[in-house]
Amino acid sequence: MKILFFLVIFCVLAVGAGFAFSVINPDQQLSLIKSVSLGALQIFSIVIGVVSTALLLPKDMEDRTLYTILARPVPRFDYLAGKLLGVLLLIGGGLILMDLVLSLVIWARQGQVLDDSMRTLVMQGREDAETQQRVREIVARQGLTWNMHWAVFAIFLKAAVVTTLSLVLSCVASSTLFTIVVSFCVVIIGHGEALLREFFLHPHLGGMAERGAALALAIVFPDLALFDVVDGVVSGRIVSWGAVADMSGAAALYIAGYLAVAHLLFVEKEL
Repeated sequence: MKILFFLVIFCVLAVGAGFAFSVINPDQQLSLIKSVSLGALQIFSIVIGVVSTALLLPKDMEDRTLYTILARPVPRFDYLAGKLLGVLLLIGGGLILMDLVLSLVIWARQGQVLDDSMRTLVMQGREDAETQQRVREIVARQGLTWNMHWAVFAIFLKAAVVTTLSLVLSCVASSTLFTIVVSFCVVIIGHGEALLREFFLHPHLGGMAERGAALALAIVFPDLALFDVVDGVVSGRIVSWGAVADMSGAAALYIAGYLAVAHLLFVEKEL
């Protein structure tokens, strides 16, 4: 609950910062609010996922809760899956709450921006029907749409993949700090994985070797750029159902694969 409360406070501050910027274009006003707020959601969903997962096993071992649970007929896979599900529910619940707050702010601000824009047109003597319709379309495109909710969904999928990868690392790490540092390094690499494939693999390898190396790189380091739709949503682009399906499928594959690896490592882990 403290984490969710912190997320709410930060989102409100981020949205307030969006209102504070001095801009005159209605398109810029709404896109700036979405850009700041969605960026804040991305950062904190990943931070909460990594830190919460890194603390799971050490805390349970320190409290001896882990030994109490595993002393019962509870499979280790069920323990890991339950812990992961709890973190994902925490992130998902926080993002839904933030999405509701952001939707209310965008909806309220959208009406204000439209009224201000219409008054500006009247003052400038440009209140013809064609200009007014163009302004309405601009405000509607940057206002409250389903695309913003898809962007929040993509943020959740990315955080879920990073959280599951952190669970793998926590099964082999000897310290919480190691898990957190390596997880954030993987996040950075994951956002630039396409560039790494382009610069390091293409000039030296070809055909099957290149594809195999690229596949291995994609498995070890998740291609987080697959979930980067926020910039497109902020600029007014539409997120298609096909893109949503591709993101969901990729996230499901990464989560299933990493969870299986975490289970294999946790089974062999000496407790």
